[in-house]
Amino acid sequence: MVYTDATVPENGIIWRVKGQLELRCYPESTDAIKKSISQTFETLRSQMKSESLVFTVCDSSVVIWPNKDVYSPHGEVSSNTLCEELQRWIKCFHYLFVYSLCVIFVCVGLCEHTYMYLCVCACMYVNVCMHACTFMCVCMFVVINLCLMKEVSRPGPLPVPTLTRTLQSGHALLTTLPMDCVIRSTAHQPIGVACNHLLDALTSQLSEMEKAALQNMKGTTLLVPEPYHFLLPEPRGLVTIVYPAGVPDSQLESHRKELHGRFDLPEDRPYFRKPNAFRFPDQVHKDGYLRNPHQVLTHPSLDNGKLYLVQGVYSYHHYMQDRMEDNGWGCAYRSLQTVCSWFQQQGYAERPVPSHREIQQALVDMGDKQASFVGSRQWIGSIEVAAVLDQLLGITSKIMFVSQGCELASKGRELANHFLTEGTPVMIGGGVLAHTILGVAWSETTGQIRYLILDPHYTGAEDLQVISDKGWCGWKGPDFWDQTAYYNLCLPQRPRIF
Repeated sequence: MVYTDATVPENGIIWRVKGQLELRCYPESTDAIKKSISQTFETLRSQMKSESLVFTVCDSSVVIWPNKDVYSPHGEVSSNTLCEELQRWIKCFHYLFVYSLCVIFVCVGLCEHTYMYLCVCACMYVNVCMHACTFMCVCMFVVINLCLMKEVSRPGPLPVPTLTRTLQSGHALLTTLPMDCVIRSTAHQPIGVACNHLLDALTSQLSEMEKAALQNMKGTTLLVPEPYHFLLPEPRGLVTIVYPAGVPDSQLESHRKELHGRFDLPEDRPYFRKPNAFRFPDQVHKDGYLRNPHQVLTHPSLDNGKLYLVQGVYSYHHYMQDRMEDNGWGCAYRSLQTVCSWFQQQGYAERPVPSHREIQQALVDMGDKQASFVGSRQWIGSIEVAAVLDQLLGITSKIMFVSQGCELASKGRELANHFLTEGTPVMIGGGVLAHTILGVAWSETTGQIRYLILDPHYTGAEDLQVISDKGWCGWKGPDFWDQTAYYNLCLPQRPRIF
């Protein structure tokens, strides 16, 4: 396991180096495979000291030979150049605003006005979040991406190539190792010091890969070791764990248990499941769904009020997605999909978010609906949502019932406690509409309350600005609810597993 300094003394820089190394083993026999693998990893570790090793800084013209103390552009960048000065060579870099238990990140260029705007937004967000016991501190990091390469050319005249052909029998094991290392540095540290830390991290990661590869071999089959980054609660910070490729989380429980003990983490929620892996700003989700649109909102200010928000990551599911014409009847299905996405992305569920048809089939399978329900456009409500969560994901839920919408204003304590202890999205259905509650702003002294609503009735494109500006994801007052309609709220419970 490779991990960064767990302390966050100041705003700084996160260095991330990625690349591929070839693992080529030629054992004399199948009995000597493990020995050959260890020897090959030792060779790779020695290559981390080679003068041919190269770091290229992404989105820039800077090239670094860390073991030769050579930098390009020559005369302008050297080992004594401060890390913060390297930023002026990068066309586009990323900022990470890191809060205790929460991370918000944005991708920006070098525009000073944009940078200042983001800093102001971050400060506004923190000023509000500081009133809730879920958030504690903020630090801003610049992320610098490097590419790991190897110089294969040599100066001077080259000999004429000669081709030879040799036929012999033997064993070969060939694969590619996906190197991915992260370190943290201060802005005032010299580049040379940061590069030395990166070399140490790469060497350490190769040792962890060797350990994972040997422990998880199946006969003569090698499972490629893959690194994953996880952001743990402070003061632990960002850590990197190596898992064997293709092994599901269900088969890694003993390893996770060891990690929870090593980092003194509770065993009532997952931290090291693969879906928990930290995503950097340049890692876009390929499924097209927006994640956590509420994080761009300005939160309401109430007298002696606190924020109680959904914990973790969810996807925004709404009308007309997935080529599904569900406008007018599918809002509860979409709210359920958002809830399911939360359990999937927190590592509680390995199955994908269910489609409308899969939701309907689950209700038929449990005997709640007739077979004709599958493929229909019939509505579902909070009770059906709870039943499907139990049927498909094994998730239990509490149901909160209010006979009139005006009673929801008195449910601040119950909702605040739910987001504080469970942190899951809440599906609410009443009359002919369904919504998702992502949090509340509530004052225990005055009883004032605001609801953070994610509206599944949106039919447009995945445009975050439109969604936030038009209130499809936004804060609503008690008058948002139909004051005379009854409502059922489905409050999913977080499984006590790791």
